[in-house]
Amino acid sequence: MPQQAKKQAGTGFITEVDRYLFGQGTHYEIYEKLGAHPRTYKKQQGMYFAVWAPHAARVSLVGDFNSWNPDANPMEVLEDSGIWEIFIPKMIPGQLYKYAITTTSGKVLFKADPYAFSAEYRPGTASVTAEIDGFKWSDEKWMAARTSTVPSKAPLSIYEVHLGSWRKANREEKDGYLTYKEAAHQLAAYVKEMGYTHVELMGIAEHPFDGSWGYQVTGYFAPTSRYGLPKDFMYFVNYLHKQGIGVILDWVPAHFPRDAHGLADFDGQALYEYADPRKGEHPDWGTKVFDYGKNEVKNFLIANAIFWIEKFHVDGLRVDAVASMLYLDYGRRDGEWIANRYGGNQNLEAIEFFKHLNSVLLGRKNGAMMIAEESTAWPKVTHKPEDDGLGFSFKWNMGWMHDFLEYMKLDPYFRKYNHNKMTFGLTYFTSENFILVLSHDEVVHLKCSMINKMPGLYDDKFANLKAGYTFMIGHPGKKLLFMGQEFGQWHEWDEKVALDWHLLDEDRHKELQSYVKDLLHLYRKFPALYSMDNDWDGFQWINANDGDRSIFSFIRRDETGKKSLLFVINFTPVERPDYRVGVPKKGKYTLLLDGQHGMLPASHAPGYKASLGECDGQPYSFDYPLPAYGTAVFRF
Repeated sequence: MPQQAKKQAGTGFITEVDRYLFGQGTHYEIYEKLGAHPRTYKKQQGMYFAVWAPHAARVSLVGDFNSWNPDANPMEVLEDSGIWEIFIPKMIPGQLYKYAITTTSGKVLFKADPYAFSAEYRPGTASVTAEIDGFKWSDEKWMAARTSTVPSKAPLSIYEVHLGSWRKANREEKDGYLTYKEAAHQLAAYVKEMGYTHVELMGIAEHPFDGSWGYQVTGYFAPTSRYGLPKDFMYFVNYLHKQGIGVILDWVPAHFPRDAHGLADFDGQALYEYADPRKGEHPDWGTKVFDYGKNEVKNFLIANAIFWIEKFHVDGLRVDAVASMLYLDYGRRDGEWIANRYGGNQNLEAIEFFKHLNSVLLGRKNGAMMIAEESTAWPKVTHKPEDDGLGFSFKWNMGWMHDFLEYMKLDPYFRKYNHNKMTFGLTYFTSENFILVLSHDEVVHLKCSMINKMPGLYDDKFANLKAGYTFMIGHPGKKLLFMGQEFGQWHEWDEKVALDWHLLDEDRHKELQSYVKDLLHLYRKFPALYSMDNDWDGFQWINANDGDRSIFSFIRRDETGKKSLLFVINFTPVERPDYRVGVPKKGKYTLLLDGQHGMLPASHAPGYKASLGECDGQPYSFDYPLPAYGTAVFRF
């Protein structure tokens, strides 16, 4: 550590115990100490600031209040911690500030506060003093119910949303972004009507560049100022909870950008990132990689995850780019990475970090979820750390997504040669707690929107998509669908413009939206579709091998074995008027939903009586004329 200013006893706000726990990586509420906080000191009200910068020769607080003068308000360093602090009397929430960090070479860096609760609206890069205590929450019923919920046994249908482009207001201010409060009311009404259980928000932590979609974060503790203040975001979460809707945030512990005001080389040296560029830089993304071997960095990230769940009542975090953290050679060629101490390509420090993170966060048993976007076959992602798992609640099923989309894009004639793409996911669905995802990543970068991926002419595309979504709802695993794909958005997603809501004036788009709505309500109504998602007793093939006709038939069950559902889906434009489906027992099979009518009212739901007669290897069967691209869901 360089020669620093004379060490002080300090204000007493950060104690010796605080410093010890932070150095051990176990101060899980460190955000209550570092950053900017309203305080009373020596009978004066003001703001207290503290920042970790162990390599700095000198640190000062700068802002509008002192004309951004690095000599005006020097900070004092606390003993054996690398933490600098200062108290500024009469300073209030809502003021801009940064840290002026003098490096050992004499260079002055102007850095935003890593622990700031608020940030200046882009293109400004300053931190903003904020008071986040005192919000009056009124979501007690939701929070109590969440605590008693086992997520793997509950329905989970997620609407993935980019707030800045879901809808826009008719005003020039802030690019027409909806405020958190406006979005709360409009989004809750829509999501509630459609039948989703949760929204997943992209890019809520502060980020300077719109085109990063929020995945290059500079303010990990600051809800982005694009849509309002921190308490406005609390209002958003609180309101959605009161409407019965959960909120999941994307969370990015894998990497951070090089922006001059951000975490990169924070105090003149590698601090938050690995020092060796072979570990500390992502060649593909031009970003820095967190140093998971450094206790204070792990503490920063774990405390940040807890912060969103404890302070903002968020229901879960979807952890971005997990594979890039687990593999030392991710996106790197030979010679560009360093093996671990055993000669392997696993990042042992990242593995330990995930076990620590998930043990602490899920160990609080408040019903929150940790979701891994992990794109490889890494084992035991959702198994307990004591069983050598990573400890996540769920894993995105990227393998299913790739196979599903490859199949759906095919001309129906060729689907019979690729039948296994749709059945393969059913060979491993019990290995993890999976979420089936059709996310934003699948509708950008010339990949086409969901409707434009479908083969055929206009009507064929909609029929294909209905069949695909039906298969997805019936397949074991929780569900995620990106905004706009529920009504057939034609063009790829563009973060700069709102969705094409005017398409709902056209019949086919309105019908598709209505059909997805019916699927979602069916999903929530029947525990057979969610309560045994990773249990073979919850799924049974009727016919997995009807490749020549590209028809899939299967059963979903719950623990009771009652109110089971039979799915039949035809993935070709060929009618099958002579179709007969095998079933395991006799009795009445009531048609609940089909591709032409959506959900059928109980008074008009036809029943089909199964009679003795082997079909599909089952002892009973019944006739059901299957239309082109026909879908049918029966209850029995």
